[in-house]
Amino acid sequence: MALIDCPSCGKKISDKAQSCQHCDFAIGQASVEDFARKNALKKYLQRQSIQNQSMLAMLLFVGGFGFMYWGDVTQEDIQFKLAFAVAASGFIWYIVNRVRLVFIKKSD
Repeated sequence: MALIDCPSCGKKISDKAQSCQHCDFAIGQASVEDFARKNALKKYLQRQSIQNQSMLAMLLFVGGFGFMYWGDVTQEDIQFKLAFAVAASGFIWYIVNRVRLVFIKKSD
């Protein structure tokens, strides 16, 4: 008896099991199309999560940038440095998420 990953939830289950005890996915009765559909859904949800993170990163960038220039602070203030750090981290996070999306699309 070996342990395999459930195609639906990804948790470890027995290769002899007819269904996953975690998510009740019927492994014994599943067809190749069911497995392909589950994998496609998993990739879609992963892409959506990364796109949501990209939007949050962009909001951080715009918020930090806006506060930095329209917040009536000088470059010596801690608020300016904090706003710059938020804008820079939002921008870097956005770029990282876009690279992650490119790698996911290339793996398809």
